[in-house]
Amino acid sequence: MPDLRNGSRTTRRSPRRRHPLTALAAGTLAASLLATACAGPPKNGGPDGETYRLSAGTPAAAGGLESFTWAVYAEPPTLDYIAAFDYPQNTVLSNVCESLMRWTPQLTLAPGLAEKATNPDPTTWVYDLRPGVRFHDGGTMTADDVVYSLGRQTDPQNAAAWAQQFQNVSSITKTGPLQVTVELTQPDSQFNQYMATAAGVVASRAGIEAAGKDYGTGGSLACTGPYRLGTWTKGQSIELQRFDDYWGAKAKSAKAVFRFLTDPSARVNALLSGEADGGYLIPTEAYERLRAAGPGTLYFGEGLSTVNVNVTSMQGVLGDVRVRKALSLALDRSGFVRTGLGGAGSVTGSLTTRAAWAGAPEEVRREAFDGLTPTAPDIDRAKALIQEAGATGKTLTVATSPIGQDVSVLATAVQSAGAKIGLDVRLKTIAPNAFTALFTDPKAREGIDMFPETYYDSVTDPLDLLANFRTGAYQNYASFSDPAYDDLVQQAVNATDPAARFAVTAKLQKTASERLLWIPVAEWPTAVFLNKRITGAPTTISYLYYPWAADVGAAR
Repeated sequence: MPDLRNGSRTTRRSPRRRHPLTALAAGTLAASLLATACAGPPKNGGPDGETYRLSAGTPAAAGGLESFTWAVYAEPPTLDYIAAFDYPQNTVLSNVCESLMRWTPQLTLAPGLAEKATNPDPTTWVYDLRPGVRFHDGGTMTADDVVYSLGRQTDPQNAAAWAQQFQNVSSITKTGPLQVTVELTQPDSQFNQYMATAAGVVASRAGIEAAGKDYGTGGSLACTGPYRLGTWTKGQSIELQRFDDYWGAKAKSAKAVFRFLTDPSARVNALLSGEADGGYLIPTEAYERLRAAGPGTLYFGEGLSTVNVNVTSMQGVLGDVRVRKALSLALDRSGFVRTGLGGAGSVTGSLTTRAAWAGAPEEVRREAFDGLTPTAPDIDRAKALIQEAGATGKTLTVATSPIGQDVSVLATAVQSAGAKIGLDVRLKTIAPNAFTALFTDPKAREGIDMFPETYYDSVTDPLDLLANFRTGAYQNYASFSDPAYDDLVQQAVNATDPAARFAVTAKLQKTASERLLWIPVAEWPTAVFLNKRITGAPTTISYLYYPWAADVGAAR
């Protein structure tokens, strides 16, 4: 999904969650990782000899805390789980509301509120619920609450961000006091995976109905997580309080306080001074400062994220694939990683991360990454392609924004690449709040040919990104349409055998690379900073859907 760092939707995956997350540059991943990196030891990576280490996690907490403070870059507009499509919402909500399944810190799928999920036939999922799970409002979870909670995602009146994840659902019914059965219109290899995201959240029906239109903006969220919503001071902070009736391991800290620090410098200064104990989405320009200052440790972990140049229009000069290939060949990816990502990242010719293919057979992984978009600059070849296409002197417009160094540096890199090969690339600067509208509003994209986008997967599956190029898909802004590609997407969605699904998805990856539907640039890891007082937070992007704050405790 794209990353929407400004509080707007980040189309992380678009139509499927299909709300866009937008490109705030969330964080991508190291291309040097093996496909099994999620489960294996961390690797080193970096351009031109620079290194950073991907950590599997942070040290386990030595004890409990009264409270800790976490820096977030924006205030959530709501904590209603059906609208939880972006970083600020999910960073908080993942600790309060839980889903039927759970995404683990190792980015694998595990039971959540459903202690068992079975697939008796290709179009049926049966969820057997944990007994005795208490809601924050005092009630006990039943199958009725699950049916109601998932039903809110499918109600068109709610305009749920995750509605597309339910597009193949024909019914959700209670088949026992603690059992829910989901019937599909066709096999859907993605559905159960998304039940580990905010799409699968379960909340109390009584609590939601009591809150009415105010649900998600204050009071109780009536969920089941290790924390319950405490005081929400608008414009300043959200406080979570430990839920002592939690069904699982109790949170190590009695309170977790999330402070809204929209200015990157203020956020970094808060981390350096101890005003905030930790934070995700660290500004890339502050990496070295945080490493050198000594008040804590900057960790990097798997992010399932790639930085790309999104092609939003093929009506003009970019309609010729030779022009797209020329821009790609002229792009200085290594320079971008050094400057735009603070050296923490790896150049890539793939739109998907290697770690997203962790479940694929080795031969399929090789096939998926063999012969993709070249990453080394070749200016002579790029110039020749521009001349062949008759595009010398042609103009195209790239959106840029002060939303983050990754966005502004990449836009400038595209402009520089164009200048080297005879294109007139013009930058259009857009305010941060308006930049996120590029993901949701076609009018905002008028006159824009390309823009930088960081896309993160919400499930450990490359189809999450590659389905974006299906005809009519939410993030298919350039209106690419190929019946053969659409057929492959459908085959992958319908595949009940994971190996078969990955094999088909590898063909999608090759097509996306050959057509250069977006220009891949780099993998970018998740960054998390912890001061010397706390430890225990996961290093991976799992924090968006895993109750990570419950693991944070005293470092010693």
